[in-house]
Amino acid sequence: MDTALVGDLEIAYERTGKGPALLLLHGGASDHREWRRQIDALSDEFTVVAWDAPGCGQSSDPPEIFRLPDYADCLAGFIAALGLERPHVLGLSFGGGLALELYRRHPTLPRSLILASAYAGWAGFLPAEVVEQRLRQVLSEAALPADQWVSGWLPGLLSANAPAGATEELIAIISSAHPAGMRVMARSFAEADLRDVLEYIAVPTLVLYGSADQRVPLSVAEGLHASIPGSRLVVMPGVGHQSNMDAPDLFNLEVRSFLRPLNP
Repeated sequence: MDTALVGDLEIAYERTGKGPALLLLHGGASDHREWRRQIDALSDEFTVVAWDAPGCGQSSDPPEIFRLPDYADCLAGFIAALGLERPHVLGLSFGGGLALELYRRHPTLPRSLILASAYAGWAGFLPAEVVEQRLRQVLSEAALPADQWVSGWLPGLLSANAPAGATEELIAIISSAHPAGMRVMARSFAEADLRDVLEYIAVPTLVLYGSADQRVPLSVAEGLHASIPGSRLVVMPGVGHQSNMDAPDLFNLEVRSFLRPLNP
């Protein structure tokens, strides 16, 4: 992997392909490896860039006070460091919330947004008591060996039709999560309510969900779609929360179909 220095943080990333830039933002307790099937498939048409967010993969751990605006500013610095000119931004789960925060703070950067299995922060769609429960759970798990909690994360991430080996691959990715990254991401999303930016989004936006997503119900997708002017909602039947790994061929087809008309 390559690295870029953004402020005091070393950011690891994979970059491949030629064409318009497509920036991939992974979910929580994950890293760029979750995008393997997109990196391989879409690099024939796009310059695909998948980062390891601060506190994930091979990137530096952020300070404990890091919050979602800090992630967004770091991402903007990363885009500048790589010389990416108005990339298409595809974020999954936590990455979708980060894409929204990037647009809030740096609205001229994204050419388009793809919000996959996304929500507008925990505070933006969950009752306060559920947010508190989720936060306590992640903070507790971050202090434990991965084999004591990873199995509890799996239900609903992948469907029974996921590609062979996807479950083992996902377990390996989640098991290598940084404790510091888990804590900071959880606190960031527990505080995040991004609903107020939705009506101001003025770039083409795809809201891409799986109908079998148990983490983020379809009502959230419908709410995002209704709030973002001109957005397009696509629901993939029988697909779980980790939609990019669960149904990669269909996921990639929907991404291509959305982006092709937007490229010069």
